Amino acid sequence: MIIPELPFKSRFVSACDGLPLHVRDYGSALDRGVPVVCLPGLTRTSSDFGPLASAMTAGLFGAPRRVLALDYRGRGDSGYDRDWRNYSLEIENGDILSVLTALGIERAIFIGTSRGGLHAMLLSASRPCTLHAVVLNDIGPVLEPIGIARIRGYAGKTPAPRSIPDAIDLLKHLMSEHFSGLSEEEWRIYARMTFCDASGRLAPRYDPRLVKPFDSLDLEQPLPDLWAQFDGLRDTPLLIIRAKNSDLLSPETLAAMEKRRRRCEILIVPGQGHPALLIDRTSIARICEFIARVDPTPPEPADGARKNLS
Repeated sequence: MIIPELPFKSRFVSACDGLPLHVRDYGSALDRGVPVVCLPGLTRTSSDFGPLASAMTAGLFGAPRRVLALDYRGRGDSGYDRDWRNYSLEIENGDILSVLTALGIERAIFIGTSRGGLHAMLLSASRPCTLHAVVLNDIGPVLEPIGIARIRGYAGKTPAPRSIPDAIDLLKHLMSEHFSGLSEEEWRIYARMTFCDASGRLAPRYDPRLVKPFDSLDLEQPLPDLWAQFDGLRDTPLLIIRAKNSDLLSPETLAAMEKRRRRCEILIVPGQGHPALLIDRTSIARICEFIARVDPTPPEPADGARKNLS
């Protein structure tokens, strides 16, 4: 059963260059728990975190807490950049810092899916004091070329579906080999998260030009790694999630990460590929339980919210 999504506020923050950045704001700044900041993947949006954010906001598995889910520039409801070269990790990391400053977030728990996990690792250098804890969802310091090649093969080329059933069929065509364990309900949620905007219009929710930096990648050569940035998380509580069928985070890289960080926690999500969707109750409960351990804030009554999710 999928956790239903609670209401959120849409906030807009100006990047340093004036581009509007959209943030989903779940919960309240008065919530006692350390806030959570959710960072999506390359072509993904804040909508990916709806079920997870709702569970945390409601205090379903711990203290109710505020959750912020970001749309990077060129994704979701954020502005599209005139210059595709600004769709870079460096510029986006600066955007994240702008959002944190504008919304008064001094310290947070970061959940980074794929590219979002790269940003979390980069924050260990750009603003380490912000990191209360980190969840890396199907990402590590080493990216497998086969996974990059697969993403490059479809990103920016996906057509707009005509309907939700059409969107489901399209995703199954692209992803069923990797997401072998999804229920029909989960495929439907995946399709809505991928293609459906606030008005119900169906289309890819990103600027197709943001994949242009991939054109210059030579996948026959070793890709730069982020071991130095990962090691910057050595004193930060860490949960690493790997989708069982992932082609971007290998078992070997996961083992190396665990060896360098013996106190980290590991979650393997069966029947899913890159990245784990984080919409099933088992994954959501494990993430929330990890957060409750690293921020053991006593929960306050949240009966109304809990009833809405029961």
